Order: sequence, then structure tokens, then C-alpha cells
Amino acid sequence: MLQLWHSNDARSFRALWSLEELGLKYELHVLPFPPRVHRKEYLGENLLGTVPLLVDGETRMTESSAIPHYLSTVHGDGRLALEPGHRDYGAYLNWLHHGEATLTFPQTIYLRYAMLEPKERRQPVVAEDYKTWFLARLRLTEHTLSDGRDYLLQSGFSNADISVGYALMLAVIIGLRHDLPEHCLAYHDRLCARQGYLQAKAAQGADLELSGFQEQS
Repeated sequence: MLQLWHSNDARSFRALWSLEELGLKYELHVLPFPPRVHRKEYLGENLLGTVPLLVDGETRMTESSAIPHYLSTVHGDGRLALEPGHRDYGAYLNWLHHGEATLTFPQTIYLRYAMLEPKERRQPVVAEDYKTWFLARLRLTEHTLSDGRDYLLQSGFSNADISVGYALMLAVIIGLRHDLPEHCLAYHDRLCARQGYLQAKAAQGADLELSGFQEQS
């Protein structure tokens, strides 16, 4: 059976959301965040100490934007993924990586230096700079959604939406809901109404409580 190591509302939510959208059977291991600090034995499973970790037989994956594509193509009969030759294939791949590399990266810097570090190590100026960076990087998403489409691709909901949608979900969690542009916010709310999303939220059992966490390297 597929196994997923996950921390509530962390990047691994992409993998959990994908599993639920595809209706796949899996075993879920929920870890406190950050697991490398609070569950040091987890380093025996994943040397990085990060989540997600997906194990499928001999296959072990740790990249949150790659796992949904893998699940779709290996276990999901291609659902939620696009194939070469599809007119949206390039856009699909671009959005799949855009959600993590372009959007989530600056959020993690903001989150660390605004909220997770001990108070004496926080860097408000650095955090604000990366918040501004993140919001500026939403321009492409906002422009794409401005034509009235429900999802990023004209062909419908896909792993691209899971990738970018998680970045918007994280933005709301860290208090940036009112900073999101109009179309991005409406898109976020549509995604949060999907059955697969709601099932993933229920499967993890609880939402992240940022006030109770302190990043430790």
C-alpha cells in the first residue's frame, strides 16, 4: 500500500490532497512539525527529515509537486495529469513547478522569520521583503484567472491546481488572506470547496496551529 508521511498543512498536503482526489488507498503517518526535531527517528526513513515522504514499494519520493504527477500517471490512469501532445501540456508542467519553486519558496522564508523562529531570532524586515516578493509572484496566477476560468488550465482541474492551490492555502494560513488579489482569492475558495480537498483536511485530523511551533535547526 502507498504510504505517506505528512505534517498537518505542510507541503505534504499536496500529496495528501492528490491521494484523496484520485481515490487511492494509502496509509498516512502524521508527524509533528518539524519532524526532524520532534521525531528524530524519522531520519531513518528520510535523511532530509522533511515531509512529504511517499513510499511506493521501492520508490521513495520527497518532492511535493512531483508526487501528485507520479500518483496520477502510475496509479491514477492519468487522471489530473496531462500527456505530451496535449495543447496544455507545457502550461501544465509550468504550473506544476511554479506552485513550489516560484510561490512557496518566498512564503517559507516569510513564515520562518515572521512566525517560527524564537522571537530574538526573528527578522521582520526580511519577512516583509519575502511577503512582498510572494505577492508580486501572484501576478501570473491572477492574470491567468482573470478571464473567468475556474482552474488554471482550460482543460479543467489538474495537479497544477493542487500545486498552486497549496501555495494559496498556505498564504491564508499565515495570515495573508486579505492580501491576496481578487481572482486568486476566489480561486482559493473554489478549491477549498472540492470534495478531495475536504477529505484531505479530514484525513489529517487537525489544522496547523502556528502559535505552537518554533523552528529549530
